[in-house]
Amino acid sequence: MSMRTLAETLHISRANAYARVERLRESGVIRGFRADLDPVATGLGTSAYVTLNVRQADWREIREHLLSLPGVVHIALVGGEFDVVLLVRARDNADLGRLVLDEIQGLPGVVNTRTLLVFEEHSPRHALLSD
Repeated sequence: MSMRTLAETLHISRANAYARVERLRESGVIRGFRADLDPVATGLGTSAYVTLNVRQADWREIREHLLSLPGVVHIALVGGEFDVVLLVRARDNADLGRLVLDEIQGLPGVVNTRTLLVFEEHSPRHALLSD
């Protein structure tokens, strides 16, 4: 949102809004800014969550390889039934299959994977700044 819209939403001056955002940037609360791209419009019409079980001793090497893979959008090390959750995006099912079956399952230390195809996505918009 624009700084003007932010200021109007918070009922503060634009100068105050700029100052607050700058303080949040300097303190590390705001880590950066990004464009919100539509994956379908960028040619990545297929999305899935992929869960992995990994050998714990191999996690660092697996993480580094996953970070380098095109299509891997988010990586989370989690506790519970599986060790890692990935959000991946691909051109189509064949591209997704190649990514999961060849690239991810082929990594040393990956014990097994499960793929959950995403049919529909929604991103809630939450206001994080307040008076």
